[in-house]
Amino acid sequence: MSPDTDERSLIVGTQKMQNHFPLWKNILILAIFFISLVYALPNLYSEDPSVQISSNLTTVTLKDQSARIEAAIKAAALPTKAFETKDKQILARFNNTDDQLKAADILRDQLGNDYTVALNLAPTTPTWLRALGADAMYLGLDLRGGVHFLLEVDMDAAVKQAEERYTDDVRTALRTAKIRYLAVVKDPDFIKIKLKAIEDKPALLALLSKELRTLNVTEPAAQDQVWLKISELEVRDIKKSAVAQNMTTLRNRVNQLGVAEPVIQQQGENRIVVQLPGVQDTTRAKEILGTTATLEYRLVDTEHDAQQALQGHVPVNSKLYYEKNGAPILLNRRIIVTGDQIVDSSSGADEDGRPSVNITLNGVGATKMGKLTQANVGKPMAVVFIEYKVDTKIVNGEKVRHKEKVEKVISVATINGVFSKRFQTTGLDSPQEARNLSLMLRAGALAAPIDIVEERTVGPSLGQDNINKGFLSFIIGFVAVVLFMVVFYRMFGLIANLALAFNVVIVVSILSMLQATLTLPGIAGIILTVGMSVDANVLIFERIKEEIRNGSSPQTSIFAGYEKAFATILDSHVTNLVVAIVLFAFGTGSVKGFAVTLIIGILSSMFTAITGTRMVINWIYGHRKVEKLSI
Repeated sequence: MSPDTDERSLIVGTQKMQNHFPLWKNILILAIFFISLVYALPNLYSEDPSVQISSNLTTVTLKDQSARIEAAIKAAALPTKAFETKDKQILARFNNTDDQLKAADILRDQLGNDYTVALNLAPTTPTWLRALGADAMYLGLDLRGGVHFLLEVDMDAAVKQAEERYTDDVRTALRTAKIRYLAVVKDPDFIKIKLKAIEDKPALLALLSKELRTLNVTEPAAQDQVWLKISELEVRDIKKSAVAQNMTTLRNRVNQLGVAEPVIQQQGENRIVVQLPGVQDTTRAKEILGTTATLEYRLVDTEHDAQQALQGHVPVNSKLYYEKNGAPILLNRRIIVTGDQIVDSSSGADEDGRPSVNITLNGVGATKMGKLTQANVGKPMAVVFIEYKVDTKIVNGEKVRHKEKVEKVISVATINGVFSKRFQTTGLDSPQEARNLSLMLRAGALAAPIDIVEERTVGPSLGQDNINKGFLSFIIGFVAVVLFMVVFYRMFGLIANLALAFNVVIVVSILSMLQATLTLPGIAGIILTVGMSVDANVLIFERIKEEIRNGSSPQTSIFAGYEKAFATILDSHVTNLVVAIVLFAFGTGSVKGFAVTLIIGILSSMFTAITGTRMVINWIYGHRKVEKLSI
């Protein structure tokens, strides 16, 4: 064999090795494609119109009621596809939405308010896929239909509540330190302390610097007074935590409604967006989300006269309230237990059949209640029901929202024995009120009142119409790109289209793994990804054609096309990725959903357009002598 022949063989062998992936890389790429295909599969399966039943009573398991519920559905001659029973819920699947709605109405009438009956769409994903943790993406409000609320948190009320707590803390600290004072009052600007003796002022200042360091201290001209005010830094923290706690409470309340895939997120500094897909009963949703009911337990002031308090002579350590019948009553300013210390509650009836709420306290609340009842056996204790109401009034031809804090004493009972963690509250007007209050307490107290400033309802038919239009847009865009690539790049275009299809599969599978909520902007992000995915292949293929025109061999042209186009592709995708990250960081709601889809699509297209197409091209051209490329 001549040296020239050996040299040509070496060159051909080197060119083949240029377009050859090691076995482990091929296996890794195929494994990624296979896993993506498996986790994208659940999105091909439809959903059954279903009714979900969950219990509001902690002492009752749904297994005890499953036979009764199933019998009620059969008695109404409503065929079910399946009937699934778990400890926390029962799911009845139906063939159509008409049967679903009829069954929900029947169950609400028969089960009453001790059970939550919610409409749902249950996936029909096969068992083997669910065993792998493969679930379909959630559908957002614009695709499934439901209710959208924009809630505004009353920041001023949050700060005012904190000031009231500090006022009580100051009184308690003064009594504990045995510092004599004439009054501790709260005005719009300061918490004002007036001492009995000026000699106690150094001790007061020392106490404040030790135990109440978060309060700014001001010494006015009057030597016997000290004024306190919450610092600006803490005011910001109070407002921030009020929104965070309200979001947590709203999530708990939505869970009580039995809503699947809710969206609860902050918008701006003081607003919260709540989206409840599949919910059409706006009245019930508003009642649960907007109510700010809670309870306070206080001792009754039996040493002073409530009638004198009506005339303006309210004792320093007492506060004037009114009972349900309008009678005035004096209660101790010191709060024993508040709603945020209640960890569980359930509605029921007392021994006389009156509506009641069974309360369970956390450790701190139980300790306080136990100590107080032990020291005050035989004395009366009152339960104060607190609720914030918002009324809209017409003032000078314009709508003005007026917020009002309603406080009423619902129960006064004598402490007959020591109790701490579990006890019963009575004095409610109806079983419905008891159930609603129980739900509110179980979900947690709101840190500040909220106001529903915007409300929208999206019907199921409109949601399906959005799905159809979004899917049609995707198909048109996908087919247009496929035809373009086949016409301009032939076999290489077909390979790019194969990578494009897998790119969509990877995006869908990642969104499914993350259990992301798909919305119309999300569909737009997927469609945009379709165009961006082939953009990288266009750069590669044009580079390959340029190398061929420059006289390079097919194998060398393939290798050079991928190697030399990589830097340009990387630059273009990185700039797009930066924009998507900025959208995600500063956007809210649908903008953030679009950004998530775009980020995943950019990263996925880099993988499929460069690595995926390279692997297929290597299989076709990398192991044989090539005279001409179909490009």
